Amino acid sequence: MKLYKTAQGNLLYTEGDYYGVDQEWDELINRNSLYSYLKGLLGSLARINESEALGWIDQGLLPPIGSQEVWAAGVTYFRSMEARMEEAKDSGGADLYDRVYHAERPELFFKSLAHRVAGHKQQVSIRKDSAWDVPEPELTLFINSTGKIEGYTIGNDMSSRSIEGENALYLPQAKVYNRSAALGPCLYIPEGAINPETVIEMEIHRAGKQMFRDSVQINRIKRSMGELAGYLYRECRFDSGCFLMTGTCLVPPNEFTLQVGDMVNITIGPIGTLSNTVGYN
Repeated sequence: MKLYKTAQGNLLYTEGDYYGVDQEWDELINRNSLYSYLKGLLGSLARINESEALGWIDQGLLPPIGSQEVWAAGVTYFRSMEARMEEAKDSGGADLYDRVYHAERPELFFKSLAHRVAGHKQQVSIRKDSAWDVPEPELTLFINSTGKIEGYTIGNDMSSRSIEGENALYLPQAKVYNRSAALGPCLYIPEGAINPETVIEMEIHRAGKQMFRDSVQINRIKRSMGELAGYLYRECRFDSGCFLMTGTCLVPPNEFTLQVGDMVNITIGPIGTLSNTVGYN
């Protein structure tokens, strides 16, 4: 099942049909057994014809988030560890990332409040005081208030590698600013856990030319999804649930940096494609 948040209302898509769901977003998604709940609602929901539903979607999707916070995990893939070590070598901080990758405790950090999150076909931002900027495509978990993973979406963890590389303590400035996160295009709610062979793919286009393309299976991650969620909820309470980006394995080459006008497309098969243009705040 897929839940879309639109300006016209919430849309549920399942087995080729669209349904309107007239509930407040936080109340709708923050529950145990979300898949079973939505399946049980089908008989009472108004079916929306495909052309009308696609019209809602075409008029603009909102990010699938209500009042939740967005958090992120770092250095969860080997390639991410390599990239962080490369960018931090001049500041003497490279060893930090090797230690995090092999440590029992994962790296978790706050990423965004809902009002700073971009949705599908909306603009993400690069910092004016940064010289090296990249998108980081990430499978993103929706974890309800009891700590259970109930859904998935696509996340773009926009990052300033120049600022983080200058000093690891600058991580909040490299990661947290207006439109530094994007979520979408929907919230995907499968009956069970997402297939570990699911592929994440990212393409970056500039003036119609493909600048980067790569893909990876999510089973390349070092830590389990449940482990990451468990550490996040150890000493934090999220009354409406939380979104957790799980880290990236797709890193553009060191000579690449985003420019204003670039288009970033991130695809995760069962979820769809999250597309964002790049600009300044």
